[in-house]
Amino acid sequence: MFAYAFGGGWIELVVGPMFSGKSEELIRRVTRAVIARQRVQVFKPAIDDRYQATAVASHAGRTIEAVAVDDTAAIRALLEDDVQVVAVDEGQFFDAALVPLALELADAGKRVIVAGLDLDFRGEPFGPMPELLAHAEVVEKLTAICSCGRAATRTQRLIGGHPAHFDDPVILVGASESYEPRCRTHHVVLREARDTPLFDVAS
Repeated sequence: MFAYAFGGGWIELVVGPMFSGKSEELIRRVTRAVIARQRVQVFKPAIDDRYQATAVASHAGRTIEAVAVDDTAAIRALLEDDVQVVAVDEGQFFDAALVPLALELADAGKRVIVAGLDLDFRGEPFGPMPELLAHAEVVEKLTAICSCGRAATRTQRLIGGHPAHFDDPVILVGASESYEPRCRTHHVVLREARDTPLFDVAS
């Protein structure tokens, strides 16, 4: 971890597309804080149950214990007075209240680490992440590898092996069966009318 010379607390963001190592980096930073004997609390959205319900898990298989919460209010309610480092994984899934909470914590001398997607599957700013990026003292933007071999900065959603449509729901929790990292050139979002419904409705 870098030695930051900030006065008081600060906000640091780890962003990028899926499969770029965001959760892995958050785990690395939290682990170093624990080794340094700092009081750490880690949170994740309850909606993300792809790997473990009570842990932040990277696609590579590393994990660290975390508390799954439904929203920012739940984070606030669970914060302990002596916490020094507050880490939040998958920040894009949280509500807008994550921004003032992060600012409040940083102003109180806490280190705030947020990892998440900066862009949704459409290539547009995702949830509270854009505003957090504007307020953060430190930003690390990671890339993955596109199928063409170039650096991937976007997340391609696939449904039935085909690119998603622009009007599909923004939040769809999934992993390699639903998403691929893509570069700007090969990122595709369909905008024409859909021939068939996205989901079959049983009669």
